[in-house]
Amino acid sequence: MSEAAAEASVDDPALPDDLRRAFEAYESAIMANDLDALDAAFAPGTGTMRGDGAGLLVGHDAISAFRGVRGGVPPRTITRVEHRPLGADASLIVSVSRYAGGGTGLQTQLWERIDGRWLITAAHVTPRAQALDRSVWRTVGDPLWQGAWEGPLRGLTVAVKDLFAIRGYRIGAGNPTFLDDARAEKTSAPAITDLLQGGASLRGIARTDEFAYSIAGDNAHYGTPPNGAVPGALPGGSSSGPASAVATGQAEIGLATDTAGSIRVPASYQGLWGLRTTHGLVPRQGLLPLAQSFDTIGWLTRDGETLQRVVDWCLSYDGSDSTESVLGESGEELPWSFLIPDEILDAVEPDTRAAFEALVGKLQQGTDAPPVASVSLGDLGEWYEPFRTVQAAEAWRNNRDWVREHPGALGPAVAERFRLAATITPAQEAAARTVLTELKKRVQGVVANAVLLLPTVPGPAPMRTSVGARVDDVRQATLRMTTPAAIGGLPSISAPLLTVPSNLGSAPVGVCLVSRAGTDIALVRLARRLADAVARA
Repeated sequence: MSEAAAEASVDDPALPDDLRRAFEAYESAIMANDLDALDAAFAPGTGTMRGDGAGLLVGHDAISAFRGVRGGVPPRTITRVEHRPLGADASLIVSVSRYAGGGTGLQTQLWERIDGRWLITAAHVTPRAQALDRSVWRTVGDPLWQGAWEGPLRGLTVAVKDLFAIRGYRIGAGNPTFLDDARAEKTSAPAITDLLQGGASLRGIARTDEFAYSIAGDNAHYGTPPNGAVPGALPGGSSSGPASAVATGQAEIGLATDTAGSIRVPASYQGLWGLRTTHGLVPRQGLLPLAQSFDTIGWLTRDGETLQRVVDWCLSYDGSDSTESVLGESGEELPWSFLIPDEILDAVEPDTRAAFEALVGKLQQGTDAPPVASVSLGDLGEWYEPFRTVQAAEAWRNNRDWVREHPGALGPAVAERFRLAATITPAQEAAARTVLTELKKRVQGVVANAVLLLPTVPGPAPMRTSVGARVDDVRQATLRMTTPAAIGGLPSISAPLLTVPSNLGSAPVGVCLVSRAGTDIALVRLARRLADAVARA
């Protein structure tokens, strides 16, 4: 084909007129973000496909749901169209786009004539390259901060949740007004310097839900980071940015926090390994607090081996009060036996329960089958309500001055949480703390000589189109499952061992292990042993 022919416009006579009109109508709908017209351009049914760098969507409904939260496409011009007829009623179109803001993209579409109309039955989009996805990153470099040239973490890059102090940078806390008010930090948080000394380098500062006061992963100011495992789904929060950076391959380690599940939830939603450490084990200097009674620091990785490297380096001395072992409580293996909390298993979605029970059954049929028994933790509401009360009271004390001085600066959901937090009375907080003291003793007693085994969350990540009551329902159901470990100050790890159906296709759900305080390194080893046993069974 000649150069002139290769640069044919949409007016190329090689395109059948009715197909040309359909293609042009689709492109006009893209530019106008006309969702109805875009829905009509794709063939109905469960077989239609759309893929891009974030993953594959199958089925008209899944594609429509994704498009509803994507927003419009930046202005562009079609500069080249290649058409290959595949039959009387099927054609392949490949087109090149040039964006007004710079860069080019590519879209490949399979069009089929169905009931007299040309419709898209499969599409693959290669957008223009983005140096910075602002929904994931606040600041990014290659690297942003170079770590030691040698060490056990050499070659690994870190996405840092935007709550940690980094020398020379401001803390943004997921809110642009807060970032504008902040001053550059004079020192870096110990959790960061530890990683740097181990040889890891900082890739960048990653987004968080505002003030870490959420578990959905959305952000009213910067957008919602992509779910690296399930396109069109929420990423999970509040460590959404680090989780998405790791899940999409932009970093190997996510440095994050977990107050009520902010590591475990995005780990489950995006098929990652995520560790909430024993409360107080990792120094929290240089960390913007949400609720100090529960705030912990931990990490997200794509595999258990990397997480093991991180904890072996970062926790070996911190976890030890002994002069004989740098591993402390983790110097010995945790018992190869598990307790499954009845109330948590009853609270999960049916598909999650079926997948979890199948995993346990498969595990018990293997050659390395551990003893598995059930245990009662009591009504999950009895854990959630006092936790929520104390968390809210502490969150309000930490942030009330700023919130009062900046009316309208918060997104609606977080603003409502702070409004409710402001109503907690000292008497209510004191009563809740009394209850929490007894609950802490209860869960610590349960794990004194055993390890809890449970699904991390009720089900797969909700769709990004889920709003309002739906998101709040999922949030409350999730917190009822995640708060016992937080109340106990216990280490808790989520490993990506379950796959369940969702509206967006097969989706990951984590399996969570909870052990006694100080056994964090051994807990990672145990989770890896569990994963290996399941894989072999």
